Formats: sequence, structure tokens, C-alpha cells
Amino acid sequence: MSIYITVYAIICILVLLLINFGVLKQKKSKMDQSEIKNQEVEAIPQSPILDKKDLQQDLDLTSQVEEMLEDNAIAEPALEYVQAEVQPKTQSKQAEKESEKSSGTGKILTALMLGAFVAILNQTLLNVAIPHIMNDLGVSASTVQWLSTGYMLVNGILIPVTAYLIEKFGTRKLFLAAIFLFTIGSLVCSLSFNFSMLMIGRVIQASGAGIIMPLLMTVFFALFPPEKRGKAMGLMGVVMIFAPAIGPTLSGWLIGHYSWRLLFDIVIPIGVIDLILSFMWMKDVTKTTNPKFDFPGLLFSTLGFGFLLYGFSEAGSDGWTSSTVVLSLTIGILFLLAFIWRELTTDKPMLDLRVFKYDIFALTTIISMIVNMAMFGAMILLPIYLQNIRGFSALDSGLLMLPGAIVMGIMSPISGALFDKIGARWLGVIGLTITVITTWQFTKLSMTTSYSHLLLLYVFRMFGMSFIMMTIMTEGLNQLPRHLGAHGTAASNTARQVAGSIGTAFLVTVMTTRSGVHYGEYISTMTSANPFIAGQFSQLTQSLGALTHMPAAGKPLTTYLLYGQVMKQTTIDGINDAFIVATMIAFVALVLVFFVKRAQIKN
Repeated sequence: MSIYITVYAIICILVLLLINFGVLKQKKSKMDQSEIKNQEVEAIPQSPILDKKDLQQDLDLTSQVEEMLEDNAIAEPALEYVQAEVQPKTQSKQAEKESEKSSGTGKILTALMLGAFVAILNQTLLNVAIPHIMNDLGVSASTVQWLSTGYMLVNGILIPVTAYLIEKFGTRKLFLAAIFLFTIGSLVCSLSFNFSMLMIGRVIQASGAGIIMPLLMTVFFALFPPEKRGKAMGLMGVVMIFAPAIGPTLSGWLIGHYSWRLLFDIVIPIGVIDLILSFMWMKDVTKTTNPKFDFPGLLFSTLGFGFLLYGFSEAGSDGWTSSTVVLSLTIGILFLLAFIWRELTTDKPMLDLRVFKYDIFALTTIISMIVNMAMFGAMILLPIYLQNIRGFSALDSGLLMLPGAIVMGIMSPISGALFDKIGARWLGVIGLTITVITTWQFTKLSMTTSYSHLLLLYVFRMFGMSFIMMTIMTEGLNQLPRHLGAHGTAASNTARQVAGSIGTAFLVTVMTTRSGVHYGEYISTMTSANPFIAGQFSQLTQSLGALTHMPAAGKPLTTYLLYGQVMKQTTIDGINDAFIVATMIAFVALVLVFFVKRAQIKN
């Protein structure tokens, strides 16, 4: 069985890579033809790449020929022959310089996306391994969840600081430091002999990973002009989408055959390779300055985002009325208000919140937050249904999500190219319409819903998401002036991170609360006062007693079986109710996307 699963996963990955390679190759071919055509119509004096010495030689040669023509020394065809020799030389040098620029950009993006891929992949790999880590290190569920919560907290704290770090140290030094921290953290996790050491490794990992994603978006923003950012962000979307999709599948297979430590071992060599490539290829693409460090801003953001994310992460397990959750959310909100006041009043803000004065950026950020709430919350609910209710393995759950990721990865560059032509509004309308319809279909789950039906629904849902994720965010970033690019990406990432956490906690809380309500309804119906239920209970008791040859055991067994079935059904009903809420959340985003305008590009 494992060999078939491995071959299946490899084929899916190859299909994605081949299709994207073909798309990129076709684009490059068209670009090369366009460049050649442009070069053919350019005059020699207009060429911007000839150095003074070559230009002077060409002018001298042309002048000599013209003098010879005046003296009737050579005929006009000879002049045409000399010009034909000079023009290819100009075209060759221009093409060579364009090729070097394209190659440098490609190398930078390769190093960046490899780092982003391994950072996202590592986070999704760990989720499936949580039960195994609990057993191996002897810790409880409330303790082991800090491996995810702590990682998320460090990410939430570091993202707002990224804009300041980019201005202070530049993209090259910062990315090298981020990859180094992530790799060292992975090594510490792999070698950990107790939970404390594993937690330290996760914090070190998060210190690097929290910087990588906003840094990647900032570099994309700086390297590509606004009219080409759709295609570029579509390419980045392949990494952001594909890594979390193959993570559960790969992790499910590895955990079934090897130790959970291998999940960290496999990312260490990738981190080392990316560190070497970054050292050779990475360059500063933004202007470095010496900004003043905003310590109050850092303190307020750290406490605000930290307490807020902790409160929402605990709400899923402790409930919204828990004193811990209420206190954490209150402290978080107060410090966030202090952070906003500080950043709007100081001369040199750590995170310039004035980016939200740009209407399209503010609207697209809100839409992205809402989409993240619906998407990440639903991605938590589906594995709960598959594994806890239907009894599918973690590997089966991961395999169900893999085709959807393939579709989304294939569509991301295509939706990026469409964005460059028509903008984000109608792509968002199409994508969110599909998302609303497919999310609504998930409200009809039952004990007999087929695996193939779920697979098809998830594929269509990811197809719709492929038109939304990167295009909406890119439209907003296109409105920002270049000097606010780093602050815009940091603010957008922070908002989306918080929204994803809120959506996950909120939908899980809806599921648990509604499951309790449905359980009460079933219990009030299934009583001895109901003659039909009493008759069925008596028949089942007698059948089980006869089957086990233990008449006295018939009643306890019947009670146990009925309780199990009721718990499964009430949990399914709670999941369906949570998907109803997710559908309403997605519908709000659908309404808002009609108000998204084409950004007036700022420079």
C-alpha cells in the first residue's frame, strides 16, 4: 500500500512541476520574441547599454564610411553592409545584459521560495505528529499544543518587526539570518531529548520562519513592476499553497514508518542548501537606511499580538467564557490599541499603519482576513470529520487534500496572468462564488458521505480559492507607493495571520458548542417515555445479549453503542453548523469584493 501512495504523491508533484514549467517556458519564449522585435526597431544611438568606447568606435566607423561616400570611394551598398555589422553588435550586448538581469532575478527568487517552501512545509508536517510526540516525550495534550501555539505566537510577534529589520539590515543579511535560525532550530528539534528542548527548537525555528514570508513578499514587490506583479505573485502562490497541502500526506506516511524526528531531519539539508544558495545568489533589492528603533512599538505589538493570539488559541479548548481567555483577549486588545496609537503618532514608526489610509489596500486586507478565517477554519474541521468520526487515517486525510493543492498550484500562475489583464474584482467574484457554493455543500456531511464526493468538493473549493488568495492581496499592494511596500506586506501578513487564528478558534468553538446543543436534543428525544425508542432499545438489548451469550451484558452494550453513535452524529451536526458559519463568512467577502477597484499604481 505504501508504495502505491508514494508513487501517487510523486506523480502529483511531477504533474504540478511540469505544467508550471511549461507555462513559464511559454511566457519566456514570448518575452524573448518581444525583446527581439523591440531591438530590431531601435536605432544605434538610442541603445542604452553601449559603453562610451564602443559607441565612439561605431560612430567613427560610420563617419569614415560617409566621408568615403562623399569622395565616391565606395557605393551605398557598402554603407548598408557596415551598418548591418554594427547593429547586431548592439543587439547582442543588450540581449546579454537583459539575460544577466533575468538570471539574477531568477536566482534570488529561487533562494527565497525554497526558504518559504521549507518553512511552511515544516509547520504542516508537525500537525500530524502531535499524538506521537505526546507518547514519546510523555506530555499531555494541553502541553504539546504549545508546539503550535508558541510557534504561532513568535510568528505574530516578529511579522510587524520585519519592515524595520528590512530597512535596517537589507534583504540579503536578513534572509541569511532567517534561514540560519530556521535550520539551527530544526537541528535542535531533531536532537531534543525532552519537551523543553523541543520547545526551544520550535521558538528558534519560528524566529526565522516569521521573517521569511513578509520578506519574500517585499522582494517580489521590489523586483517586479506593478503591471507584472500578478504573474509573479501567482508563482509565489504555488509555494504558499503546495507546501501546506503535501505536508499532511508526507507526514502521515513518514509517521507510519519512521520516528517523528525525521520530520525535522528532512528539512535540515534543505535549509543548508538554501543557506548556501542564498549566500551565493541573494542580493539587496531594497534601500537600507538607519531607522530609529521604536522600542515602545515593539513592546506594545509583542504583548498585544501575543496575548491576542494566545487568547484565541485557548478559546477553542477552554471556551470563550474562560477567565484565561477573557483576560488574555482584554490585555491583547488594550496593548494593540496602544500599539496603533504609538505607530500613528511617532515620527519613525516600526510598522507604518498609514498604509491603511489607502482605500483599496485597506479593503483588500479586510477581504483577505475574511477569506483566511473561512479557509483555515474549514481546513481544521475536515480532518476532524475524516479522522475522528469516519475513522480515516492521517494519510487518507492528507491524500484527500493533495489533488486540491495540485489544482490550486496549477491555477495560481494562470490567475496571476489574468489579474495583470483584468484586475482582482472579477477574479474575486468568480473565486468567492465557487468558494461559497462548495463551502455550503460541506454543511451536508453525514456518516455515509463518500470519500470521492469529499475529494471532488475539496478540489472545486481549492479551484475557487486559487482566484482569490494572491490576486486580492496584490491589488491592494499595487496601490501603495514603493517606499511603503515593506510596511504594507508586514501589515497585510499580520492581519491575515491574526484572522486565520481567529477563524480557526471561532469555528472550532462553534463546532463544540453546537455539538453540545445537538446532544441535548438527542438525549431529550431518546428517553424511555418514547415508545418507539423503548421498543428498539429492548430489541437491540436482547439481540446483543444473545449474540454474546451474556444476557446481563446486553443492556450496557446497547447503552454504550447508542452513546457512541449519538456522539458521532452530534459532532457531525456541530461540524455542519460550523460550515454554515464559514459559508456566511465567505459570503461577506463575496459582497465586499464587488467594491474592489483597479489600483491606481503608485511609485
